[in-house]
Amino acid sequence: LALLASLPLWAQNPVIGTSYTPDPAPYVHGDKVYLFVDHDEDDAVYFKMKDWLLYSTEDMVNWTYLGTPVSTATFPWAFQGDRAWASQAVERNGKWYWYVCLTEAATRGDALAVAVADRPEGPYTDAIGGPLATGFAFIDPTVFIDDDGTPWLFWGNKGCWYGRLGDDMVSFPDGWKEVPGFHDPACFGPESMKPDWSDGGKEKMMVGYEEGPWLMKRNGTYYLSYPAGGVPEHMAYSTAKSIHGPWTYRGRIMDEAENSFTIHGGNITFRGHDYMFYHNGKLPNGGGFRRSTCVEEFTFGADGSIPFIPFTEKGVEPLQTLNPYVMTQAETMAASYGLKTDR
Repeated sequence: LALLASLPLWAQNPVIGTSYTPDPAPYVHGDKVYLFVDHDEDDAVYFKMKDWLLYSTEDMVNWTYLGTPVSTATFPWAFQGDRAWASQAVERNGKWYWYVCLTEAATRGDALAVAVADRPEGPYTDAIGGPLATGFAFIDPTVFIDDDGTPWLFWGNKGCWYGRLGDDMVSFPDGWKEVPGFHDPACFGPESMKPDWSDGGKEKMMVGYEEGPWLMKRNGTYYLSYPAGGVPEHMAYSTAKSIHGPWTYRGRIMDEAENSFTIHGGNITFRGHDYMFYHNGKLPNGGGFRRSTCVEEFTFGADGSIPFIPFTEKGVEPLQTLNPYVMTQAETMAASYGLKTDR
């Protein structure tokens, strides 16, 4: 009973306490939120990541582990057992497409890949048997389906590229190119000195955008949020009236993550509430290479702006469960002790 009394009445940040879950990519489908995440290994002292995990929720508080549907082994042509970095998934025409970044074994170059399945839980298979795109700093894909049904993919570290996906979701009929205006601070934030890894790490003045783009649309405006400012990163965003720009820098969304030099995530609207996901390093033994998903609720401004969103430890309040057979955390714990709780 004392244990039950100590259970929180709302979600706690980080929201997943059983694994390290960086780079959260939430996706709303029906009455559920699916959370696609990377996986930092428990003993990581650098980026040590070999697979991707999946969770779901109906109330934003109780998260169900759905397994490890995709790993580097899903892609036999990829470098195995590491470099399973940021990803995002989407459903289209009854198929689930999980876009990931990893390393091509033959070249040791950065590559984007896509796995496909009939269900979010999988099983997933390599959709094309090779990379979707390759290039230096080709990491962190974000997938988006526009109002007219056109799918797009954006990606990149210290650069941002994009392309229209074909109806098959696994090709670029028109190729891809750099996002217009990327090097303009008016588009992607104030310049600062950063190492340019494409030029041997030389320090150069570069725009605020760093990596991890997240693309969405609201009331006819495109929003691109991203980690910014170098290391440590904060979260910022830009907007545009066209997918092709011009983009306008709109400012900081979140400060630098707690106990983590990276921050990465994205926002969703679920059952009339807006949520921003991100990661920090606040779980036990956590840190910059052992990061964990967090979430905050926010409200768009009257002008459509994303406000500055402070970090909280309490997270978000639970939504009423739509499925009467899904037990809350307290009910699950009570059942394990042979106790009953009143709804």
